[in-house]
Amino acid sequence: MDFKDIHSVYFVGAGGIGMSALIRYFLAKGMAVGGYDRTPSELTERLIAEGAQIHYEENAELIPNDFRDKAHTLVVYTPAIPQEHAELAYFRNNGFEIHKRAQVLGMLTRSSRGLCVAGTHGKTTTSTMAAHLLHQSHVGCNAFLGGISKNYGTNLLLSATSPYTVIEADEFDRSFHWLSPWISVVTATDPDHLDIYGTREAYLESFRHYTSLIQPDGALIAHTGLALQPDLQPGVKLYTYSRDEGDFHAENIRIGGGEIFIDFVAPDTRINNIQLGVPVSINIDNGVAAMALAHLSGVSNEEIKAGMASFRGVDRRFDFKLKTDKIVLLSDYAHHPAEIAQSVKSIRELYRDKKITAIFQPHLYTRTRDFYRDFADSLSLLDEVILTDIYPAREKPIPGISSQLIYDNLRPGIEKTLCRKEDVLNLLKDKPLEVVIVLGAGDLDNYVPEIKKLLEERYNV
Repeated sequence: MDFKDIHSVYFVGAGGIGMSALIRYFLAKGMAVGGYDRTPSELTERLIAEGAQIHYEENAELIPNDFRDKAHTLVVYTPAIPQEHAELAYFRNNGFEIHKRAQVLGMLTRSSRGLCVAGTHGKTTTSTMAAHLLHQSHVGCNAFLGGISKNYGTNLLLSATSPYTVIEADEFDRSFHWLSPWISVVTATDPDHLDIYGTREAYLESFRHYTSLIQPDGALIAHTGLALQPDLQPGVKLYTYSRDEGDFHAENIRIGGGEIFIDFVAPDTRINNIQLGVPVSINIDNGVAAMALAHLSGVSNEEIKAGMASFRGVDRRFDFKLKTDKIVLLSDYAHHPAEIAQSVKSIRELYRDKKITAIFQPHLYTRTRDFYRDFADSLSLLDEVILTDIYPAREKPIPGISSQLIYDNLRPGIEKTLCRKEDVLNLLKDKPLEVVIVLGAGDLDNYVPEIKKLLEERYNV
Protein backbone atom coordinates (compact mmCIF):
# COMPACT_ATOMS: atom_id res chain seq x y z
CA MET A 1 0.00 0.00 0.00
CA ASP A 2 1.28 3.43 -0.94
CA PHE A 3 -0.14 6.21 1.24
CA LYS A 4 0.32 8.67 -1.65
CA ASP A 5 -2.62 6.96 -3.40
CA ILE A 6 -4.94 7.19 -0.39
CA HIS A 7 -7.48 10.04 -0.36
CA SER A 8 -9.94 8.68 2.20
CA VAL A 9 -9.79 6.33 5.19
CA TYR A 10 -12.74 4.44 6.69
CA PHE A 11 -12.60 2.97 10.21
CA VAL A 12 -14.73 0.01 11.28
CA GLY A 13 -14.75 0.36 15.07
CA ALA A 14 -13.95 4.07 15.09
CA GLY A 15 -14.57 4.66 18.80
CA GLY A 16 -11.62 2.68 20.18
CA ILE A 17 -8.91 4.75 21.82
CA GLY A 18 -6.21 3.28 19.56
CA MET A 19 -8.29 3.82 16.43
CA SER A 20 -8.99 7.43 17.36
CA ALA A 21 -5.29 8.34 17.25
CA LEU A 22 -5.12 7.07 13.65
CA ILE A 23 -8.33 8.96 12.80
CA ARG A 24 -6.74 12.16 14.09
CA TYR A 25 -3.56 11.43 12.15
CA PHE A 26 -5.36 11.08 8.81
CA LEU A 27 -7.54 14.12 9.53
CA ALA A 28 -4.33 16.09 10.19
CA LYS A 29 -3.09 14.94 6.77
CA GLY A 30 -6.18 16.45 5.13
CA MET A 31 -7.85 13.17 4.12
CA ALA A 32 -11.55 12.35 4.23
CA VAL A 33 -12.11 10.21 7.32
CA GLY A 34 -15.23 8.30 8.27
CA GLY A 35 -16.35 5.20 10.07
CA TYR A 36 -18.71 3.15 12.16
CA ASP A 37 -18.93 2.50 15.88
CA ARG A 38 -21.57 0.66 17.84
CA THR A 39 -22.37 3.37 20.35
CA PRO A 40 -21.88 7.13 20.66
CA SER A 41 -19.31 8.24 23.23
CA GLU A 42 -17.60 11.45 24.28
CA LEU A 43 -14.65 10.37 22.13
CA THR A 44 -16.67 9.70 18.95
CA GLU A 45 -18.50 12.99 19.35
CA ARG A 46 -15.17 14.80 19.63
CA LEU A 47 -13.92 13.04 16.50
CA ILE A 48 -17.05 14.13 14.63
CA ALA A 49 -16.43 17.70 15.79
CA GLU A 50 -12.87 17.38 14.46
CA GLY A 51 -14.18 16.39 11.02
CA ALA A 52 -14.73 12.62 11.00
CA GLN A 53 -17.95 11.25 9.44
CA ILE A 54 -19.04 8.62 12.00
CA HIS A 55 -22.36 6.77 12.30
CA TYR A 56 -23.66 4.18 14.77
CA GLU A 57 -25.82 1.79 12.75
CA GLU A 58 -24.25 -1.30 11.19
CA ASN A 59 -25.44 -0.71 7.65
CA ALA A 60 -23.35 -0.71 4.45
CA GLU A 61 -25.82 1.69 2.84
CA LEU A 62 -24.75 4.36 5.36
CA ILE A 63 -21.14 4.35 4.10
CA PRO A 64 -20.72 7.84 2.54
CA ASN A 65 -19.73 8.20 -1.13
CA ASP A 66 -16.33 9.57 -0.07
CA PHE A 67 -15.38 6.01 0.91
CA ARG A 68 -16.69 3.98 -2.04
CA ASP A 69 -13.74 4.44 -4.40
CA LYS A 70 -11.62 1.36 -3.78
CA ALA A 71 -8.62 2.73 -5.69
CA HIS A 72 -8.17 5.58 -3.22
CA THR A 73 -9.78 4.33 0.02
CA LEU A 74 -8.06 2.54 2.88
CA VAL A 75 -10.25 0.54 5.29
CA VAL A 76 -8.98 0.06 8.84
CA TYR A 77 -10.60 -2.27 11.37
CA THR A 78 -10.02 -3.33 14.95
CA PRO A 79 -9.80 -7.04 15.89
CA ALA A 80 -12.72 -6.49 18.26
CA ILE A 81 -15.01 -6.21 15.20
CA PRO A 82 -16.49 -9.58 14.12
CA GLN A 83 -15.51 -10.72 10.63
CA GLU A 84 -19.17 -10.97 9.59
CA HIS A 85 -19.77 -7.26 10.29
CA ALA A 86 -21.93 -5.93 7.42
CA GLU A 87 -19.72 -2.95 6.55
CA LEU A 88 -16.49 -4.94 6.75
CA ALA A 89 -18.11 -7.56 4.51
CA TYR A 90 -19.07 -4.86 1.98
CA PHE A 91 -15.48 -3.65 1.72
CA ARG A 92 -14.11 -7.18 1.54
CA ASN A 93 -16.57 -8.29 -1.15
CA ASN A 94 -15.77 -5.23 -3.25
CA GLY A 95 -12.01 -5.63 -3.23
CA PHE A 96 -11.00 -2.72 -0.97
CA GLU A 97 -7.59 -2.45 0.70
CA ILE A 98 -8.31 -3.58 4.28
CA HIS A 99 -5.84 -3.57 7.17
CA LYS A 100 -5.88 -4.04 10.92
CA ARG A 101 -5.20 -0.95 13.00
CA ALA A 102 -1.87 -2.39 14.13
CA GLN A 103 -0.71 -2.96 10.54
CA VAL A 104 -1.39 0.66 9.62
CA LEU A 105 0.33 1.92 12.76
CA GLY A 106 3.33 -0.27 11.93
CA MET A 107 3.51 1.10 8.38
CA LEU A 108 3.16 4.72 9.51
CA THR A 109 5.92 4.42 12.10
CA ARG A 110 8.40 2.18 10.29
CA SER A 111 10.25 5.13 8.80
CA SER A 112 10.75 6.76 12.23
CA ARG A 113 12.57 5.71 15.38
CA GLY A 114 9.87 3.93 17.35
CA LEU A 115 9.92 4.34 21.13
CA CYS A 116 7.48 1.61 22.11
CA VAL A 117 6.00 0.73 25.50
CA ALA A 118 4.59 -2.77 25.88
CA GLY A 119 3.28 -4.70 28.88
CA THR A 120 0.19 -6.11 30.53
CA HIS A 121 -0.27 -2.92 32.52
CA GLY A 122 1.38 0.47 32.98
CA LYS A 123 1.95 1.02 29.26
CA THR A 124 -0.55 3.85 28.76
CA THR A 125 0.75 6.01 31.59
CA THR A 126 4.39 5.22 30.80
CA SER A 127 4.07 5.96 27.08
CA THR A 128 2.09 9.17 27.69
CA MET A 129 4.63 10.30 30.27
CA ALA A 130 7.50 9.53 27.88
CA ALA A 131 5.74 11.40 25.06
CA HIS A 132 5.36 14.43 27.32
CA LEU A 133 9.04 14.31 28.32
CA LEU A 134 10.12 14.28 24.66
CA HIS A 135 7.48 16.72 23.37
CA GLN A 136 8.38 19.45 25.87
CA SER A 137 12.12 18.96 25.25
CA HIS A 138 14.39 20.03 22.39
CA VAL A 139 14.06 16.48 20.98
CA GLY A 140 10.30 16.50 20.27
CA CYS A 141 8.27 13.49 19.12
CA ASN A 142 5.26 12.10 17.34
CA ALA A 143 3.03 9.92 19.52
CA PHE A 144 0.20 7.41 19.10
CA LEU A 145 -1.13 6.82 22.61
CA GLY A 146 -3.70 4.55 24.23
CA GLY A 147 -5.15 7.26 26.46
CA ILE A 148 -5.99 10.95 26.38
CA SER A 149 -3.08 13.01 27.70
CA LYS A 150 -4.29 15.61 30.19
CA ASN A 151 -1.44 17.90 29.14
CA TYR A 152 -2.59 18.01 25.50
CA GLY A 153 -6.23 16.83 25.49
CA THR A 154 -5.48 14.25 22.79
CA ASN A 155 -3.85 10.87 22.14
CA LEU A 156 -1.95 12.06 19.04
CA LEU A 157 1.11 14.30 18.94
CA LEU A 158 2.75 15.32 15.66
CA SER A 159 6.15 16.85 14.96
CA ALA A 160 7.46 18.02 11.60
CA THR A 161 11.09 17.61 12.67
CA SER A 162 11.51 14.89 15.31
CA PRO A 163 12.67 11.42 14.16
CA TYR A 164 10.98 9.77 17.16
CA THR A 165 7.52 8.26 17.48
CA VAL A 166 6.23 7.13 20.88
CA ILE A 167 3.88 4.16 20.49
CA GLU A 168 1.79 2.22 22.96
CA ALA A 169 2.47 -1.37 21.86
CA ASP A 170 -0.66 -3.48 22.38
CA GLU A 171 -0.29 -7.23 22.89
CA PHE A 172 -3.97 -7.96 22.20
CA ASP A 173 -4.31 -10.15 19.09
CA ARG A 174 -0.48 -9.97 18.81
CA SER A 175 -0.89 -6.43 17.43
CA PHE A 176 2.59 -5.37 18.60
CA HIS A 177 4.19 -7.85 16.20
CA TRP A 178 3.60 -5.29 13.41
CA LEU A 179 5.98 -2.79 15.03
CA SER A 180 9.73 -2.27 14.52
CA PRO A 181 10.87 -0.61 17.76
CA TRP A 182 14.14 1.26 18.11
CA ILE A 183 13.82 1.24 21.89
CA SER A 184 11.13 -0.62 23.80
CA VAL A 185 10.08 -0.68 27.43
CA VAL A 186 8.36 -3.84 28.70
CA THR A 187 6.52 -2.99 31.93
CA ALA A 188 4.93 -6.32 32.88
CA THR A 189 4.14 -9.76 31.47
CA ASP A 190 1.37 -10.98 33.79
CA PRO A 191 -0.76 -13.29 31.59
CA ASP A 192 -3.84 -11.69 30.02
CA HIS A 193 -5.99 -12.13 26.90
CA LEU A 194 -6.03 -15.89 27.38
CA ASP A 195 -9.04 -15.97 25.03
CA ILE A 196 -6.46 -15.13 22.34
CA TYR A 197 -3.34 -16.85 23.63
CA GLY A 198 -4.75 -19.89 25.41
CA THR A 199 -1.83 -20.38 27.82
CA ARG A 200 0.63 -18.39 29.90
CA GLU A 201 3.45 -19.89 27.84
CA ALA A 202 1.95 -18.66 24.55
CA TYR A 203 1.50 -15.19 26.06
CA LEU A 204 5.16 -15.04 27.12
CA GLU A 205 6.27 -16.39 23.75
CA SER A 206 4.42 -13.51 22.07
CA PHE A 207 6.45 -11.02 24.14
CA ARG A 208 9.65 -12.93 23.37
CA HIS A 209 8.92 -12.62 19.64
CA TYR A 210 8.15 -8.91 20.10
CA THR A 211 11.62 -8.33 21.58
CA SER A 212 13.17 -9.90 18.46
CA LEU A 213 11.69 -7.03 16.41
CA ILE A 214 13.81 -4.37 18.14
CA GLN A 215 16.22 -2.85 15.62
CA PRO A 216 19.86 -4.00 15.87
CA ASP A 217 21.17 -0.63 17.13
CA GLY A 218 18.32 -0.27 19.61
CA ALA A 219 17.60 -1.18 23.22
CA LEU A 220 15.21 -3.08 25.47
CA ILE A 221 14.35 -1.60 28.87
CA ALA A 222 12.74 -4.47 30.80
CA HIS A 223 11.24 -4.35 34.28
CA THR A 224 13.17 -6.44 36.76
CA GLY A 225 11.76 -9.83 37.72
CA LEU A 226 9.81 -10.53 34.51
CA ALA A 227 9.26 -14.11 33.31
CA LEU A 228 10.16 -12.79 29.85
CA GLN A 229 13.11 -14.41 28.07
CA PRO A 230 14.10 -11.81 25.44
CA ASP A 231 15.21 -12.82 21.95
CA LEU A 232 17.36 -9.84 21.00
CA GLN A 233 19.12 -9.24 17.71
CA PRO A 234 22.91 -8.67 17.84
CA GLY A 235 23.71 -5.11 18.88
CA VAL A 236 20.52 -4.55 20.93
CA LYS A 237 21.38 -3.28 24.42
CA LEU A 238 19.49 -4.75 27.38
CA TYR A 239 18.70 -2.56 30.39
CA THR A 240 16.64 -3.31 33.49
CA TYR A 241 14.55 -0.91 35.56
CA SER A 242 12.22 -0.75 38.54
CA ARG A 243 11.37 1.47 41.46
CA ASP A 244 14.15 0.10 43.66
CA GLU A 245 16.72 -1.71 41.51
CA GLY A 246 18.07 -2.19 38.00
CA ASP A 247 20.14 -0.12 35.58
CA PHE A 248 17.53 2.62 35.95
CA HIS A 249 15.88 3.07 39.36
CA ALA A 250 14.81 5.57 42.01
CA GLU A 251 16.53 6.47 45.25
CA ASN A 252 15.81 8.83 48.15
CA ILE A 253 12.03 8.43 47.69
CA ARG A 254 10.06 10.98 49.71
CA ILE A 255 6.27 10.60 49.99
CA GLY A 256 4.26 13.02 52.11
CA GLY A 257 2.00 16.03 52.14
CA GLY A 258 0.39 14.88 48.91
CA GLU A 259 3.72 15.05 47.04
CA ILE A 260 6.36 12.58 45.86
CA PHE A 261 10.02 13.42 45.21
CA ILE A 262 12.67 10.98 43.96
CA ASP A 263 16.21 10.84 42.68
CA PHE A 264 16.54 9.16 39.26
CA VAL A 265 19.56 6.92 38.82
CA ALA A 266 20.81 5.88 35.35
CA PRO A 267 24.00 4.01 34.39
CA ASP A 268 25.67 7.27 33.37
CA THR A 269 23.86 10.03 35.29
CA ARG A 270 21.74 10.96 38.29
CA ILE A 271 18.95 13.54 38.52
CA ASN A 272 18.12 14.62 42.08
CA ASN A 273 14.88 15.99 43.54
CA ILE A 274 12.47 15.10 40.74
CA GLN A 275 8.88 15.93 41.62
CA LEU A 276 6.14 13.65 40.25
CA GLY A 277 3.40 15.72 38.64
CA VAL A 278 0.92 12.94 39.44
CA PRO A 279 1.99 11.94 42.96
CA VAL A 280 0.93 8.29 43.27
CA SER A 281 3.45 5.61 44.13
CA ILE A 282 2.90 3.49 41.00
CA ASN A 283 4.15 6.48 39.01
CA ILE A 284 7.59 6.03 40.54
CA ASP A 285 7.87 2.78 38.56
CA ASN A 286 6.22 4.28 35.46
CA GLY A 287 8.34 7.41 35.77
CA VAL A 288 11.63 5.51 35.94
CA ALA A 289 10.73 3.73 32.67
CA ALA A 290 9.63 6.95 30.95
CA MET A 291 12.73 8.81 32.08
CA ALA A 292 14.95 5.94 30.88
CA LEU A 293 13.32 6.11 27.45
CA ALA A 294 13.71 9.89 27.32
CA HIS A 295 17.31 9.79 28.55
CA LEU A 296 18.35 7.25 25.91
CA SER A 297 16.65 9.45 23.27
CA GLY A 298 18.70 12.51 24.12
CA VAL A 299 16.43 14.50 26.45
CA SER A 300 18.57 16.52 28.88
CA ASN A 301 18.51 16.08 32.66
CA GLU A 302 16.99 19.54 33.11
CA GLU A 303 14.26 18.79 30.56
CA ILE A 304 13.47 15.45 32.23
CA LYS A 305 13.16 17.12 35.63
CA ALA A 306 10.86 19.86 34.27
CA GLY A 307 8.76 17.39 32.30
CA MET A 308 8.14 15.05 35.23
CA ALA A 309 6.94 17.95 37.38
CA SER A 310 4.61 19.27 34.65
CA PHE A 311 3.09 15.89 33.71
CA ARG A 312 -0.66 16.01 34.40
CA GLY A 313 -1.59 12.37 33.81
CA VAL A 314 -3.95 10.46 31.55
CA ASP A 315 -7.74 10.32 31.49
CA ARG A 316 -8.98 7.27 33.41
CA ARG A 317 -5.53 6.43 34.76
CA PHE A 318 -5.56 7.20 38.48
CA ASP A 319 -7.67 10.16 37.48
CA PHE A 320 -8.82 12.36 40.39
CA LYS A 321 -12.33 13.75 39.79
CA LEU A 322 -12.86 15.08 43.33
CA LYS A 323 -10.16 15.64 45.92
CA THR A 324 -11.27 17.29 49.16
CA ASP A 325 -10.94 16.62 52.90
CA LYS A 326 -14.53 15.31 52.90
CA ILE A 327 -14.63 13.09 49.82
CA VAL A 328 -12.28 11.76 47.13
CA LEU A 329 -13.39 10.32 43.77
CA LEU A 330 -11.07 8.67 41.24
CA SER A 331 -11.53 6.87 37.95
CA ASP A 332 -9.04 4.19 36.95
CA TYR A 333 -8.93 1.97 33.85
CA ALA A 334 -7.42 -0.96 35.81
CA HIS A 335 -9.06 -4.16 34.55
CA HIS A 336 -6.46 -6.86 35.30
CA PRO A 337 -5.94 -8.24 38.84
CA ALA A 338 -2.31 -7.06 39.00
CA GLU A 339 -3.31 -3.54 37.87
CA ILE A 340 -6.07 -3.39 40.47
CA ALA A 341 -3.71 -4.50 43.25
CA GLN A 342 -1.21 -1.78 42.29
CA SER A 343 -3.93 0.83 42.07
CA VAL A 344 -5.37 -0.07 45.48
CA LYS A 345 -1.93 -0.08 47.11
CA SER A 346 -1.22 3.38 45.71
CA ILE A 347 -4.55 4.69 47.04
CA ARG A 348 -3.93 3.07 50.43
CA GLU A 349 -0.54 4.82 50.62
CA LEU A 350 -2.23 8.19 50.06
CA TYR A 351 -5.23 7.57 52.34
CA ARG A 352 -4.05 5.27 55.12
CA ASP A 353 -6.82 6.15 57.57
CA LYS A 354 -9.76 6.43 55.16
CA LYS A 355 -12.40 3.94 54.11
CA ILE A 356 -11.79 3.02 50.46
CA THR A 357 -14.74 1.92 48.33
CA ALA A 358 -14.33 0.56 44.81
CA ILE A 359 -17.03 0.21 42.17
CA PHE A 360 -15.73 -2.44 39.77
CA GLN A 361 -17.10 -3.50 36.40
CA PRO A 362 -15.37 -6.71 35.22
CA HIS A 363 -14.27 -6.56 31.56
CA LEU A 364 -14.87 -9.67 29.41
CA TYR A 365 -16.39 -13.02 30.32
CA THR A 366 -13.17 -14.88 29.44
CA ARG A 367 -11.00 -12.64 31.65
CA THR A 368 -13.46 -13.11 34.53
CA ARG A 369 -13.46 -16.89 33.97
CA ASP A 370 -9.67 -17.06 33.90
CA PHE A 371 -8.89 -14.72 36.80
CA TYR A 372 -11.93 -14.44 39.10
CA ARG A 373 -9.97 -15.67 42.14
CA ASP A 374 -7.16 -13.20 41.39
CA PHE A 375 -9.71 -10.39 41.00
CA ALA A 376 -11.19 -11.32 44.38
CA ASP A 377 -7.73 -11.28 46.00
CA SER A 378 -6.92 -7.84 44.59
CA LEU A 379 -10.31 -6.34 45.43
CA SER A 380 -10.07 -7.79 48.95
CA LEU A 381 -7.36 -5.19 49.66
CA LEU A 382 -10.22 -2.66 49.79
CA ASP A 383 -12.65 -1.87 52.59
CA GLU A 384 -15.75 -2.07 50.38
CA VAL A 385 -16.47 -3.47 46.92
CA ILE A 386 -19.47 -2.76 44.71
CA LEU A 387 -19.55 -5.18 41.77
CA THR A 388 -21.59 -4.57 38.61
CA ASP A 389 -22.36 -6.93 35.73
CA ILE A 390 -19.58 -7.94 33.33
CA TYR A 391 -18.93 -5.62 30.40
CA PRO A 392 -18.94 -8.01 27.41
CA ALA A 393 -17.08 -5.84 24.85
CA ARG A 394 -16.54 -8.19 21.89
CA GLU A 395 -17.77 -11.36 23.65
CA LYS A 396 -20.95 -13.39 23.96
CA PRO A 397 -21.96 -14.51 27.49
CA ILE A 398 -20.43 -17.71 28.85
CA PRO A 399 -22.83 -19.90 30.90
CA GLY A 400 -21.99 -19.82 34.60
CA ILE A 401 -19.61 -16.84 34.32
CA SER A 402 -20.75 -13.70 36.11
CA SER A 403 -19.60 -11.17 38.69
CA GLN A 404 -20.99 -13.52 41.33
CA LEU A 405 -17.80 -15.60 40.99
CA ILE A 406 -15.69 -12.66 42.17
CA TYR A 407 -18.26 -11.71 44.82
CA ASP A 408 -18.25 -15.20 46.34
CA ASN A 409 -14.46 -15.24 46.63
CA LEU A 410 -13.95 -11.87 48.35
CA ARG A 411 -12.39 -12.13 51.80
CA PRO A 412 -14.75 -12.68 54.75
CA GLY A 413 -15.78 -9.47 56.46
CA ILE A 414 -15.39 -7.12 53.52
CA GLU A 415 -18.38 -4.91 52.74
CA LYS A 416 -19.67 -6.09 49.37
CA THR A 417 -22.62 -5.48 47.06
CA LEU A 418 -23.71 -6.87 43.68
CA CYS A 419 -25.78 -4.50 41.57
CA ARG A 420 -26.57 -3.42 38.04
CA LYS A 421 -24.55 -0.44 36.81
CA GLU A 422 -27.84 1.46 36.41
CA ASP A 423 -28.40 1.16 40.17
CA VAL A 424 -25.00 2.44 41.31
CA LEU A 425 -26.15 6.04 41.79
CA ASN A 426 -29.06 5.03 44.02
CA LEU A 427 -26.74 2.80 46.03
CA LEU A 428 -24.30 5.66 46.68
CA LYS A 429 -26.95 8.10 47.88
CA ASP A 430 -26.95 6.94 51.50
CA LYS A 431 -23.70 4.99 51.90
CA PRO A 432 -21.00 6.39 54.20
CA LEU A 433 -18.14 7.16 51.81
CA GLU A 434 -14.66 8.66 52.11
CA VAL A 435 -12.57 7.55 49.10
CA VAL A 436 -14.39 6.15 46.04
CA ILE A 437 -12.68 4.67 42.99
CA VAL A 438 -14.43 3.57 39.80
CA LEU A 439 -12.46 0.65 38.31
CA GLY A 440 -12.60 -1.07 34.92
CA ALA A 441 -12.19 -0.73 31.17
CA GLY A 442 -15.89 -0.88 30.26
CA ASP A 443 -18.62 1.75 30.12
CA LEU A 444 -19.10 2.29 33.86
CA ASP A 445 -16.89 5.37 33.44
CA ASN A 446 -19.82 7.01 31.61
CA TYR A 447 -21.50 7.29 35.03
CA VAL A 448 -18.56 9.10 36.64
CA PRO A 449 -19.86 12.64 35.89
CA GLU A 450 -23.17 11.75 37.59
CA ILE A 451 -21.37 10.12 40.53
CA LYS A 452 -19.24 13.24 40.89
CA LYS A 453 -22.32 15.48 40.88
CA LEU A 454 -24.04 13.31 43.48
CA LEU A 455 -21.01 13.37 45.78
CA GLU A 456 -20.54 17.13 45.38
CA GLU A 457 -24.16 17.67 46.46
CA ARG A 458 -23.96 15.14 49.31
CA TYR A 459 -20.77 16.57 50.77
CA ASN A 460 -21.30 20.24 49.87
CA VAL A 461 -18.12 20.57 47.81
